[in-house]
Amino acid sequence: MTSLEGYRKWADKALHQLACARNRRVVERQALALARTLLEDTRSANDLARGVARDIQAKVCGCVAGVVSRCLEAVFDEPYEFKMDFVEKRGRTEVELTFEKNGQVVDPLSASGGGVVDVASFALRLAAILLSGPKTRRILVLDEPFKFLSRVYRPKIHQLLEDLAKEMGVQIIMVTHIEELQTGTIVEVGT
Repeated sequence: MTSLEGYRKWADKALHQLACARNRRVVERQALALARTLLEDTRSANDLARGVARDIQAKVCGCVAGVVSRCLEAVFDEPYEFKMDFVEKRGRTEVELTFEKNGQVVDPLSASGGGVVDVASFALRLAAILLSGPKTRRILVLDEPFKFLSRVYRPKIHQLLEDLAKEMGVQIIMVTHIEELQTGTIVEVGT
């Protein structure tokens, strides 16, 4: 084999490799363009989903905070305002529940009385039933829900329970030893 034939084979091989590389480059550019389009579509879908989630969170927050604040206002003379803040933590959305009084944010579990927490937790259960779907019979089953509520506020919570039952169509089944809270059909069970 002459050196010219060797160069010719080498050149043919190089030209073939060049043609293959150009074809791969075209295919890779198309794949890159498709990947960029997919990435942009994914980002748009993600932004849309976040917007919908924010809207839903705002509606849920308004409903829940409204029910809880209403219950607190019905019972306490200087009520706390109930707040819900949605925050991103560890890649997830979490809700922080707080009370606010006179412009001060208060941690519900450490800085407010047990009666306030009792009323708020009752109201949260009520809000959960009101928001649940599909519509089912609204029944709250409670065991000593207001055991930390001061005697002073018992007539107000009694009235609130009656009002909510009528207004929102909620049946409340409650176990309690507090006579002032007994309302509706009373079943006494002896020990």
